[in-house]
Amino acid sequence: MPKPSVQDQLARADQLQAAIAVLQQEIQQIEAEGEVAPPGTRVMRYQVKRKNGCYWYYKLQALEPIFPTSSKTAPMSKYKHLGKAGSREHIAAVLKVARRSKIDGLQRAINSLSESWLQVCLGEETDKDKKSDK
Repeated sequence: MPKPSVQDQLARADQLQAAIAVLQQEIQQIEAEGEVAPPGTRVMRYQVKRKNGCYWYYKLQALEPIFPTSSKTAPMSKYKHLGKAGSREHIAAVLKVARRSKIDGLQRAINSLSESWLQVCLGEETDKDKKSDK
């Protein structure tokens, strides 16, 4: 395969940068919609059994203790109680986590395009160590 021209490489690098800018703008738009959940958080449903029945509640769960508590012995928790399905806190948390998921997906796409941009700019698109099959 013939070596790409410098002009072709520059054009593709510009296209990659333009695509990255579009995705970054999408992230900014999502962040402007409202609060975004911290990375690694998710909404979980759990059951509480009482004498008169079982009740379902929701909590926001993180990988690390990030939510403040009223306890002096454990000032931070990995969990934040959200209440019943459809409560204001539950709905807000689901929307925050949805925004986080969208942003994480866009960020993965940006990372992929950034790697491609580096390959184009550094001329690493062909494997120079490979021998051509003849």
